[in-house]
Amino acid sequence: MSPILVRPVREQLEHDRVIRILQAKFRRRFDAGINPGAERNAPVGTGPTAVFPDVVLTSLDRARKIEAVVEVETVESVNNLEAMAEWVPYGRLRPAFHLYIPASMAEVAKRLCTDFNVPVAEIFSYLWLGDEMRFLSVHKAPASAKAPARPAKAAKPRAKAAKLTKKPSKPGKSPARKPAAKSSRKAGRSPKRK
Repeated sequence: MSPILVRPVREQLEHDRVIRILQAKFRRRFDAGINPGAERNAPVGTGPTAVFPDVVLTSLDRARKIEAVVEVETVESVNNLEAMAEWVPYGRLRPAFHLYIPASMAEVAKRLCTDFNVPVAEIFSYLWLGDEMRFLSVHKAPASAKAPARPAKAAKPRAKAAKLTKKPSKPGKSPARKPAAKSSRKAGRSPKRK
């Protein structure tokens, strides 16, 4: 349960409306499961460790991999308790963590993410312009923070060197053996017993 035990009704309605707009927005690229209000429709994980972010974006292919989790906040819910109780655990999940906050709370949300070391992939602000909801990216994690570490370049020359030392054998011929190798085998090993 959220640290905000009772969100004002007006804000709860706005919160759930933003969740449904995001579900419609992502529907073409993902299977977007939502958890508005106290509903628990789309879990991440299983059993007692399962968490229920507001939107869970799952790939449409056969793998059904969870690509991202989205948490929507209102003015009242951008605070220290919410950051510690929800943002930190969601940021530790394997899927990318996206945070949607009211435009007036953008700087506060960025500061809280920095203070609590929340690895958020992207922070979006939302704003009503007439009857239309606008989303604006206010923070994006650097590409190096999101991409997994690549192996060192020094490993590649070793692989090439190993390929160069092996000579391909011609079909029908066995590779020639050096006499020195036979003598070292006899000297170094004891005969096998039956």
